[in-house]
Amino acid sequence: MQIQTENDAFVTMLREVVDPQDLQIGADIPATALRDWSDERGGVPLALVQPRTTAQVSAVMALCHAHGQPVVPQGGMTGLAGGAVPSTGAVLLSLRNIAGVEELNDAAGLMTVGAGTPLQVIQEAAAENGLMFGLDLGARGSCQIGGNIATNAGGNRVIRYGMTRDLVLGLEVVLADGTILPMMNKMPKNNAALDLKHLFIGSEGRLGIITRAVLRLHPGVAGANTALIALSGFDAALKLLRHAQTALSGRVSAFEVLWNDYYRSVTTIGGVRAPLGAEFPLYALIDMQGADPDAEAPAFQAMLERAMESGWALDVLLAQSQSDVLDFWALRDNVAELQRSFSPMINFDISVPQSQIGDCVERIRADLAQKFPGLANLYFGHIGDSNLHILVGPTPADDPDGRQVEACVYDVTRSFGGSISAEHGIGLHKKPWLSYSRSEAELSVLRQLKDTLDPTGILNPGKVL
Repeated sequence: MQIQTENDAFVTMLREVVDPQDLQIGADIPATALRDWSDERGGVPLALVQPRTTAQVSAVMALCHAHGQPVVPQGGMTGLAGGAVPSTGAVLLSLRNIAGVEELNDAAGLMTVGAGTPLQVIQEAAAENGLMFGLDLGARGSCQIGGNIATNAGGNRVIRYGMTRDLVLGLEVVLADGTILPMMNKMPKNNAALDLKHLFIGSEGRLGIITRAVLRLHPGVAGANTALIALSGFDAALKLLRHAQTALSGRVSAFEVLWNDYYRSVTTIGGVRAPLGAEFPLYALIDMQGADPDAEAPAFQAMLERAMESGWALDVLLAQSQSDVLDFWALRDNVAELQRSFSPMINFDISVPQSQIGDCVERIRADLAQKFPGLANLYFGHIGDSNLHILVGPTPADDPDGRQVEACVYDVTRSFGGSISAEHGIGLHKKPWLSYSRSEAELSVLRQLKDTLDPTGILNPGKVL
């Protein structure tokens, strides 16, 4: 007679609330569910469930809540902080089957989607209807909107369209005990008491599981005017940004700054063609999206001419074709090749008050040079929204986990009143440093929220706090 273990009994109960083909256990769990794009390694999960409806998510959560079973929500597994890697013995709950565009209202400029819908699918659906969704990431083809919302993703267009939080009108969320919160608001104005959806945007699956969303859309664009600009230093970059925003009436869609060390590396090791010489201190990649790029080109060019006359820009290369635009953006997007070349590498994602970013870079560079001579550190970022990325590696032999390097960078970040995470979240990787950016009073409130919404602590245990 075979004795059924407690885990076997629980898996049997899971099979009663989801379709058999949507439940995998043991060696049948695919490797893609065991890690994200970070270096974090989780534990061995009990099972992977892929519900097809919100009702099934609710049933799974009610069952897990009743049995004290940990649950790790998963999206496209493109995170860089270990927020979705398995906890030992956990049920992995993937939203990939709750996907698709349910409604697109072009008159109201909104879209209702399932949480498992890939970002690129949303972008393409909006474009087909003369609209656009403002969020854009390099992982657009793999990441899912539920994960984007759960991490409050940023990306390339924050300067014009805001973070994910600014693009969400409504949410449907399943709480730890299976309760469904139907917050599918479709109105820009709804001031009927506290808007609870904001508790779940950026919560990294710790307070509830996002199953559906109402998204805010913007008028469509036909293309962009794009330029690569050589700069004398960070002060010139700030002056150029302010000038561009004023001259173009706030229509700057992206403003990326590449320091010389990054530019030189990406155009040599990274294999990207160098459109401009590599001997300038900084480079800015700027574009202005619009419905009629040709008609808007004179204003864009006049802005660049003024920048040259004022000495902020040392050289300017204006994209003449879509091929040029792709070449310019390859400078910014070909980070993966650099990560392979300098592996094991730490990818820092910090935020610093905009006017102090230049000073912060010099401080970090000097401190790393003093403590870790010869360690490569490359700087680039979405300076228009105060976001700085730093690639550091390979990690020193006497600091294999990179904690000493992280302490060096985060100590400087804290001294500037910055954030250890601008857009990648906390997950497992940044959890030891969260107190650098949040006070003990804030952390206490976060713990109280967790205890209230998830009293048994089953949702994404061990992450963030």
